[in-house]
Amino acid sequence: MRNFPLFVFTAAIAVLIPWSAPAKTVEEVLKEKGVITEAEYKDISASRTMTYIPGKGFTFTSPDRKYELSLGGRIQFQYQGLNRETGQDVSQFRIRRFKVYMGGYAFTNDLTYRVQVDLAKSGTPQMLDDAWINYRFMDEAQAQAGQFKVPFLREELISDGALQFVDRANVVDAFKPSYDIGAMMWGRVAKGLLTYNAGIFGGAGQSQVRTSNNNALAFRLVANPLGEVRYTESDLENTPGPRFSIGADYFVNTLQKSGRTTFVDTSSTAPPYAGSSGWLGLNAAVFDNTEKVDIQMVSADAAFKWLGLSAQAEYMYGDSEGQTTHRKVKASGIYAQTGYLIIPKHLEVAARGTRFDPNIDVNNDLQVQLQGAVSWYFYDHNLKVQGDFTNIHTQRGAGRQPTDDKQVRVQAQVTF
Repeated sequence: MRNFPLFVFTAAIAVLIPWSAPAKTVEEVLKEKGVITEAEYKDISASRTMTYIPGKGFTFTSPDRKYELSLGGRIQFQYQGLNRETGQDVSQFRIRRFKVYMGGYAFTNDLTYRVQVDLAKSGTPQMLDDAWINYRFMDEAQAQAGQFKVPFLREELISDGALQFVDRANVVDAFKPSYDIGAMMWGRVAKGLLTYNAGIFGGAGQSQVRTSNNNALAFRLVANPLGEVRYTESDLENTPGPRFSIGADYFVNTLQKSGRTTFVDTSSTAPPYAGSSGWLGLNAAVFDNTEKVDIQMVSADAAFKWLGLSAQAEYMYGDSEGQTTHRKVKASGIYAQTGYLIIPKHLEVAARGTRFDPNIDVNNDLQVQLQGAVSWYFYDHNLKVQGDFTNIHTQRGAGRQPTDDKQVRVQAQVTF
């Protein structure tokens, strides 16, 4: 690989980023030295109107504790080297994400809100990620409205700042609805042993307004028999007892074909699964122009964490049918990954395999990826450097030789 020396140099520079422990507050030092008691420490902490928590940012709280505002952000600086068997090689640096967010509660801590924008994205409408309010009636019954991620696919619901690899699995990007505008009921039953989500969305995608009377529905159900498994990858908590999670999702929507190769039932762009790399978008030519297409997707996932070992897998399936031609397209995807912290809380190695079939009824169109990753966590996911290597095997259709491209990525992340 011609760019491999550049990758090594970049990785070496990234690994040499100095690490410093977070500064302790005065009351923390006094408590450790025995000058003040635990109760006095809590009283002093409660009286503070401004605090800083790594990963959450600066938090401002009103003296009466009725209002709270947190301000923070996350930046990811990435190098990517791609060696193609056919076509142009790639060697690029980029700001993968630069997200700033604000959130907290107002009037009561049961009424929470969050706004997040990604300044690294192009196009003003697509910069807005989260913009929602949530009211907690009880842990088991909460209502959320605004723009947020559709509850479909576990890895998509995990923050891009808490991933085990440089980015999500390609099959997740090919099936995810991602952000949409809508409303949802959700809850945590028995302290998270069972969680559920049920929502109705515009169905047009991120920051888009529906131009028809169709809407999307999404449902997610998760069981955590031994205790709730957090929506983060890697076992940085070094979970003392084994925990596992099993989840299932369902999504339904209708989109209209707007061109020879595009699905747009919106003012501009389609949701990721209907975009140029999505399973439906890759098969747009199957349907007639202006034809409405009914879409169903299901998925199942499992996650496991114990003593620095983590594992995660998901299977996803998509089914679509044109309302006029009754032509059908079916697609499937699966990934499995595992990682282990060789040095607890700091050094992790991980491996992942993915298989994406964009059209089950078409032969020789598979995409298969094998990945290996190494991560160094300076301060949890808040300050880390990750590198991964991927072999990208792509079948090009009947009578054509498949290609095996090689990809190297290195990414440094700071959450503040």
